[in-house]
Parts: sequence; structure tokens; C-alpha cells
Amino acid sequence: MGQFVGNARGAQVGLVATAGLLPFLSELGADADRIMGPAGIDAGRLNSASEGSISLACYVDVMERAAQISGCADFGLRYGRQFPASSHGLVGDIALAAPTIGMGLRQFADLFPLHQEASDVSLHADGGLLRLEYRILDWRIFDRRQDAELTIAMFQNLLRHAYGPGFTPAEVHFEHPEPGCRAVHEATFSAPVFFGQRTNAIVFRPGDLHRKMPGADAATFSRLLAEAFLRRLPHGRVPLPERVRAEIRSRLPDGAPPMNDVAAALGVPRWTLQRRLGELGLTYAEAVQEVRKSLARSYLAQPHLSVSSIGQLLGYAELSPFSRACKRWFGASPEKIRAAGWAV
Repeated sequence: MGQFVGNARGAQVGLVATAGLLPFLSELGADADRIMGPAGIDAGRLNSASEGSISLACYVDVMERAAQISGCADFGLRYGRQFPASSHGLVGDIALAAPTIGMGLRQFADLFPLHQEASDVSLHADGGLLRLEYRILDWRIFDRRQDAELTIAMFQNLLRHAYGPGFTPAEVHFEHPEPGCRAVHEATFSAPVFFGQRTNAIVFRPGDLHRKMPGADAATFSRLLAEAFLRRLPHGRVPLPERVRAEIRSRLPDGAPPMNDVAAALGVPRWTLQRRLGELGLTYAEAVQEVRKSLARSYLAQPHLSVSSIGQLLGYAELSPFSRACKRWFGASPEKIRAAGWAV
């Protein structure tokens, strides 16, 4: 990747991810410089047609700030709805040129890290349905509701390109807590929407995966795959402690995850994971507590979330252990923190 805008360190996302962003901000009457400046991004240099990239952390931060400054709580969802299926760069071009829908979706999932590093897209069969899942693997990119919602809306656009404009999913899942109003989500997907899930996903009936992809082009598909093969270098690797925290975070709504489950997700034996964490001066129990504390800090700042629902999202079966944990972390119960409006 050539040109960099903003913080060039760490995982990157292709500038194609900003397609239509400036006009959309203008439509909302939001000041692009005020939104992008704190992330070190020069709005005047933002060009989604270039081959450059920006820091993934900066990109996610911009989406969150855009929602705050524009006053549009559903900014990411609305932006994603108008994001064209063709604006995923090389990865999107490969999917659109694939000979079949199934091949296009598999290549899109497999190659997505070329478009956005430190991220995972996967395609899974689930009881006669398919799940196209998405999540950022970097724990350090914390508040990311807007990115999740715009990405799943973009996935729907890709699926509508493949199956036709009448495509609707069976379900949609988001890892973040339910927002104060979900009407835009239901209108966008015309399907049940669930929050506080293990990952972000669009669940759909696969139909005929051997059906020809609109715009299928064998020569273009072969040429672009060869280009993708040359680009598959280890960019944006996420350090082990951050991967562990990411896996813990995704599993907390189901309860405190056993170490065996996290080790299996990372493809290593439990004893190997324990040893490698020890070499870094970290225990698994400490990682679980750090994730819970950080999430509690974020969730308690969202007044529409009840204290009991926050406890459940953090994997506590009852409210009392969550209250004790808050007193240990912050010196007060969650109810007192809320009542006093403390910043924890």
C-alpha cells in the first residue's frame, strides 16, 4: 500500500472504506475536519480512489466521532446502507467477478484481511442457513458499534448484488449492546436483529450457491486472485494477549469463558497458551478481569442499559458478583456510579 493518511502504525484499512464518506457527512451537515482532525486525518487528502490506507483504529474512531458530532446515533448503519458492493477494493472485485455466488462469498471471507487488517470474516453453515460473520480482532480498538453496523449493512449490499434486490436475511447479530432505539436496524434489514451476541453476523438462506454471480468474469477473477496471492503478507498481526482478550470479549455474554475454549479458538493447546501468557507476565484470569472491567466502564456510561443487563453482558449469572466486582474495580456499586454520574 502506498499513501497513508492519519496514524500509519498498526493495522490498516484500505482507503476504499471511505467511499462516499465526505458527501455523506456533508448531507448530515457535519464538519468533516472536526470529525477527522482528532484522528490525525486530513479530510482534504482523503481519496477513496487511491491505493493507500489509513489506520484501522483511526477509521473506527472517526465513525464513532461522526455519530457523536452529527447527532446521528445510527451513523454507521446509515452510511453502510448506501455503501456500494463494488467499494471493497481488490477483495470486493474478486467476489463480484467470481464464477458463482458460493465462490464469491468464500473468497470474500478468506481474503477480507487484505482489505482490512486485524479483522476476521468467516462463512459458516448453521442448520440450513449461512452465517457471514465479522469482527475486529484487535482488543485495543474498543468502542466500535458504528464500524460493526456499517460493515454488516455493507455485507447486505453485497448479498443483494449476488441474490438480487429482494434479498433479506433471516437474522442479524451484533456484538455490542442494544442501542436506545432499534427502529433503523429493523427497517434496514427487515429481519430480527439481536444484540450482545458473540460476533457480528448476517444470517441468511443460501439458496443455490452454484448460481452465477452477476458480472462473473473468469479472466478477471483469475487475474485478481493472482494479485491477491502476492499481497498475502503478515500485515497487522495482533499480539497474543490482545487476541486472547478479543476471544474473551466475544464469549462473555455466555458466561466467563473457559480457557480451553479460548485456546481452541486460537488453535493452540491450553498448556501452550498458559505458558505463552506467563512468559508475557499475564495470567488468563487477569485477562478476563481486564476485559470485564473495560467493558463495564463503557457500558455504565450508556444510560439506556440497565445494571442487570450489563451484568449479563459481562458474563455474570447474578447481579451480586457484578456489584462486588464494581466495588473492587471502581470503589462503588454500579447503582452508585450511575446515580452520581461518575466517570469510571
